[in-house]
Amino acid sequence: MKYAKKDAKAHARTHMKGIWAAALTPFTDSLAIDEGGFRVNIRHWLDDLKIDGLFIAGKQGEFFSMSLEERKRSFELAVDASAGRGQTIMSCSDQNMDVVIDLARHAQKVGADYIVVHAPILHFFKAQDETVYEYYRTIAEKVDIGIALWSHPDSGYLLSPQLCNRLADIENVVAIKYSVPRPMYAELTRLAGDRILVSTASEEDWLDNILELGWQLYLCSSPPYLIQTTSDLRMREYTDLALRGEAERARAVRDSLNPVREALRGTRPAEKPHAHQKYWQELLGQVGGRVRPPMLELTEAEKAATRTAFEQCGLNLGAALAKAC
Repeated sequence: MKYAKKDAKAHARTHMKGIWAAALTPFTDSLAIDEGGFRVNIRHWLDDLKIDGLFIAGKQGEFFSMSLEERKRSFELAVDASAGRGQTIMSCSDQNMDVVIDLARHAQKVGADYIVVHAPILHFFKAQDETVYEYYRTIAEKVDIGIALWSHPDSGYLLSPQLCNRLADIENVVAIKYSVPRPMYAELTRLAGDRILVSTASEEDWLDNILELGWQLYLCSSPPYLIQTTSDLRMREYTDLALRGEAERARAVRDSLNPVREALRGTRPAEKPHAHQKYWQELLGQVGGRVRPPMLELTEAEKAATRTAFEQCGLNLGAALAKAC
């Protein structure tokens, strides 16, 4: 770690900023982690696409289909490939707290910058604030690394802004990925924005959140490497413009990406988000690979529809990639 536990919040405030992307994990035809492909993607994302940090082994990364050792290995690969290029935040989410703590300690040991832990699924609970508070407090007590909270409807409930405000007082809680309606994350920003970095996964709201809420961190999903190419860095461009206060120019650049967003949304089968994004990666020249069961692969018809939309969406692919496509 590059900081002491007592300095976690200050370190994050200084260094945890810009565009962070949630990495998909490429699997080979035999369904092993494609370690070489993963390294190639990470270097491309950080070097060519100018992404600031990577969220490893989360839902996008299919952590739910990976063994404990595979999750740890993905941490090691990401730290090594990111060295000198960008930062990392490792998803340690699990229903078993011992697994969460084991993963957190491994992330800390191998040199990750931060960890993120999803709020647990609490079966039969209708009131969960004290349980969740103790959950995060216990994890934070066991490790020194900076922790990002993560609240999403998948848990069956959402953390309230008031509970998150309490959690923000924990020494090494530094951020939150808050996948909730905008009024909730705006309220949390008002309550606790001086103690934790508030963010959400919506790329379409990112610009407004910079300009209206003063955010410094996009944490995070796959758009940073799906709607950009080496020759077309419009997300990076509008982000930098917004952070400099050039709102009108930033909005124009952001809005120019609407055809790309629509191409992605309009061709993504509801049950196949991972396979669809991995195929889009392949069209971009990245390493996509297989999804693991029970996730479903795209049909040839779905691939054809995606390919047509991709070719018409207006991304600048550059001469080499355009020729390959």
